[in-house]
Amino acid sequence: MTSKRRPAPLNRLAPLMLALACFGAPPAQAQPMGADGSDFLYRVVKGDILLEISRRFTDSAGNWPVLQHINQVADTYKLPIGKVLRIPFSMIPEVDAPARLVHVRGAVRVNGRLAQAGDDLPQGGTLVTPPGGFATLQLSDGSTLTLPANSTIVLERLQAFKGTGLTDTIVSIEDGSLESVVSPEDTGVGRFEVRTPVAITGVRGTRLRVHKDDEVARTEVLEGVAHTRASSTGQAMLRSGHGVTARSDGVLGAVRPLPAAPALSVPVRGPQGWQAEFPAVPGAVAYLVRVAGDPLGTRLLSSERRDSAGQVTFSAGRPGTHYVLVRAIDRDGLMGPDAVQPFEGRVSLLSSDGNPVGTGYGDTVTLNEY
Repeated sequence: MTSKRRPAPLNRLAPLMLALACFGAPPAQAQPMGADGSDFLYRVVKGDILLEISRRFTDSAGNWPVLQHINQVADTYKLPIGKVLRIPFSMIPEVDAPARLVHVRGAVRVNGRLAQAGDDLPQGGTLVTPPGGFATLQLSDGSTLTLPANSTIVLERLQAFKGTGLTDTIVSIEDGSLESVVSPEDTGVGRFEVRTPVAITGVRGTRLRVHKDDEVARTEVLEGVAHTRASSTGQAMLRSGHGVTARSDGVLGAVRPLPAAPALSVPVRGPQGWQAEFPAVPGAVAYLVRVAGDPLGTRLLSSERRDSAGQVTFSAGRPGTHYVLVRAIDRDGLMGPDAVQPFEGRVSLLSSDGNPVGTGYGDTVTLNEY
């Protein structure tokens, strides 16, 4: 026998609505679980009723019949504790969720103006990195988007789904590259899309790179899953360690494995700075060598393309632990995962009490290493 939806009787609904109006939501803490496809996931806690969940996440208590149907709820007043409810993102209102610049190096510009770390970036803003410049912005859910040098992106959409902690983000690459660490706390993503003129890539919690130049767009998935759709022909599901190219005519190529990470040696001090070595990676035609203040490369300090494997020399002009990151590039420009090794930056001049000596301009006085 099929269970039918039981509408709330008026004599029962009225006092309930009055209680909610007077005392607010039940005291239990919300239990967001993240996202699955086009649905927000919510885990039921003690005291939850479907009418209140509907009001909390869709801004309308009257949407409870829809949620009851989607989730096959027999009794809207007796929800099993721990049950996972699906709430379509299309039913959840959105609010503005500006991004914030957390790292800037060089003459980075936002809407034509010089930018600095701490600046908020509005929806619709254009972010440009110059030669030798880098920038990283952070979304409201902690996701980071890093722009290497010579890149231009437009923040087409910066929204968040109300009450869920999940974002709705669309970024267009006009030129250059975008490297993202999406949903680092593994809470899921409402929507995250990276667009180029020839392809659109959507992800659900991943580490993703997208590159665009005059001839082709390239997508690389380092962790998680992404879906890429070409503007003309083809679509593909990309899993960890795979990439794909889209030609300028909007035709998608074949999905294939990314080059392996180089076997990078532990850095040692040499006569010109820190040195490390790595042998050639099969299928690689070039390598990208970068220095950053973190192992994920979100605080980039320098970047250099090399045509061959071998020894690399690098340094950091500031104190503290830094990281050298080396990745292989194949014949079509697809890049593999980074090999990462830590090294120490410049040594600070210390005062008699052991604290670094300042320059008066916000930096510390450093000593020459050689």
